[in-house]
This record gives sequence, structure tokens and C-alpha cells, in this order.
Amino acid sequence: MPTILEHVACTVCGCVCDDLRITTDGERILKAERACGLAEPWLLAQRAGGKPQDSWESKLDTAAAILNASRCPLIYGLSRSTTEGQRAAVALADRIGGTIDTTASTGHAPSIVALQQVGESTCTLGEVKQRADLVIFWGSDPAVTHPRHIERYCPPREGRTIIVVDVEETPTTKQADMFVKLEPGKDWEALWKLRMLIRSFAASEANAPHGPLALLAAKMLAAKFGIVFFGSGLTRTPLAHRTIEALLQLVTDLNDHTDAGTRRRFYARRMRRYGDVAGADSVLAWQTGYPFGVNFAAGYPRYNPGEFTGPDMLARKEIDACLLIGGDTVKDFPPEALDQLRNIPVILLDSPGYVPIVAPAIHFETAVYGVHRPGTAYRMDEVPIPLRVLLKSELPSDAEVLNGLLSRVERR
Repeated sequence: MPTILEHVACTVCGCVCDDLRITTDGERILKAERACGLAEPWLLAQRAGGKPQDSWESKLDTAAAILNASRCPLIYGLSRSTTEGQRAAVALADRIGGTIDTTASTGHAPSIVALQQVGESTCTLGEVKQRADLVIFWGSDPAVTHPRHIERYCPPREGRTIIVVDVEETPTTKQADMFVKLEPGKDWEALWKLRMLIRSFAASEANAPHGPLALLAAKMLAAKFGIVFFGSGLTRTPLAHRTIEALLQLVTDLNDHTDAGTRRRFYARRMRRYGDVAGADSVLAWQTGYPFGVNFAAGYPRYNPGEFTGPDMLARKEIDACLLIGGDTVKDFPPEALDQLRNIPVILLDSPGYVPIVAPAIHFETAVYGVHRPGTAYRMDEVPIPLRVLLKSELPSDAEVLNGLLSRVERR
């Protein structure tokens, strides 16, 4: 008899939509209502069952031996995990004196560096849905990367303006009221020009806007609640942290009210890609003090982006063993990093049926959080979302594998 589950959360992207209606027969998912084009095929492919491999204990011993023999091990991934697995990963990295890094290092690492320098003004996606009258997508195409983002958090309505700022038209521009086209590589200049225009307009109302950026500046000043969602169009540019610093400072300017009658509020939010990368940042931050790229070789946590980020260390051939939590997270690695992965022992934790990008020395098949195991995932706005069990499986969670390794490795 089919079972219907309401209010199910999905971890395919950073939206972590928690309004899905799932129908299951106990062995597989029959229907995933409200799931987007990214989530539906993933959910329908999930199956119940699965048991730990017969060589489970032996594989744990072999993996522990690899980590014990390593002089510079790396634990990487975590964005397909949950708080439970991430905590276990940090404990393991501390025990073996290794480096632990998340998918932020190939995504929003420049954003994190920027906000550490100049701060950020943030809000929840619920506030955006209820209050925003100006929504800007800068270097982001949620219609492709986060298909339900606009529908759930900023649906078009009277009094709300949606603007896309990018170097070319995207599927999202079809849902927008205005498109501002920039020259490739000119985001930093555009942001500083906006800062100049906003200060100029605020000082004198006699200045009439001319050109797309001036019109955008005028709309920003006229907004009561504005939000800028920014993505890889900014994070993957040269000196991206400086560009994002300019964006965050622009938001700060818009919140600097010299006029007592102004009640404008402006915010910025990162468009996070993976389901729980925000959770990985959060767990690392409250466990170590740092959000990604943390090194324990000195016996205490050290943080220095570039020096202790996984892809960079692999490209420099410093890593001699790697524990991957979620194999698909390496697809954004530079070729030099992938080459090094192919030359060192890799321990992979991933779901059944996953075809690895890099062949591992040991592959632990693990249960999927939000399908086979409960847990907690953090939405892109750092709001924790509970995950439910949809199908039964006897496979271990990644936290159970990591804790099994923790009991076997030697302290450095």
C-alpha cells in the first residue's frame, strides 16, 4: 500500500525545499510532487535495502591503515552530509592531524573571505518572500541551478521588481523585469560605479538617472526591502573576493541612512550550490573557529585559504591520501588536483550505485541523509531544516563510517 509523506525536505541544492509530497511503496519512491527538474530524477532513483559489505570491518581496518601511514591526509566534501557526519569528520581530521575542507573552496570561498573583511547584511529567505520589493540576481542563474528558488522565495507579484545583472542573457532573465548586461570581467567596476551613483543620488535629488547602472542605482535607492543574490558569476572571476567585498560594501552603503525618514533595508545572500554546504561551513566554524580549509598538522586548527584548501594542496602534490565524503564534489577540481587524486589512495564515502569520477582504493557505500537517515541540513540562509526517513536501509551513515575510522586511527 503506497505511503504518502508530506513536508519532505530535498538536499539536491542549497534551497533545501521542505514542501515536497513523496509517495513510496516502501521499496522505492513512486512520485515526488513539487520536486524540481534536478530533484525529481534523483529522488525517483533512490531505493530501499542495502547492507554493509561482508568485508566491512576489514575495509575499516584498511582505510585506517591508509590514514595512519599518510603524512598529509585530506578530508574533503561534506556538503552531501549533515551535521552528524560533519562533526565526525572534524573529529577525525583533528585525530590524524590532517586538513579538512568543504566544497566552499571551489564555490563561495571568495565570498567567505570577503565577508570576513567587511561583514555582511543577511536575512532569511522567508523575509525575502514576505517583504522584498526589489530582488537582484547578480552573476546567478537560479532558473537552472536552483529551479524553485524564484517560485518559493521571491515569486513575481505586484510591487516587486526582479532584476538580473549578468554578462549574457540567461533563462532567469525571462522571469525578470529588467536585465542589466555587463562586459565580461567588469563586475568590480560596475559595483564601484553603483556605489558612486548611489552616493551622488542620495546627496542630490536633482540628478536624473542615465544608463542601465544609473537606473539600477535609482531602483535600489527607491526600494524599501532589497536583496542581492549572487553566484558563480562573481565567485569565479579573478580576485573574486575583492569584487564581492565591493558588493557587500554597496549593501552597507544602502543601509547607511543619513535621512531619518528613510526606512530602506538591503541585504546580500550567497546562492549556495550543494544541499548542505552551508551546514558544513557552520559546523567547521563552531568546531574549529574557521569555515573551510582547516589544517590540524600543528596540533591545533589553522586557517589560510589557498595554503590549506584541498584543491590547491592537491594541485601542489602535498596530499598523499584523501578521504572523500561525497564523490561528485570533486568535479570542479582543476586538472592538476584530479591528477594527484588518481595517484594517491582515495577513500570514498558515497551512496550505492554512484560511479566515481576518480577510482577509489576503498569505497564505503553509505545511506543517504534525507532518504535513509534523519539529520539536519542548513539551507543557503543558514536556517536548519530537519531531514526525514523515506526508505529503510541497513547501510551505515557516513557518520558511522567516520566514527568507525576514528576508533581505529592513531592520534598524531
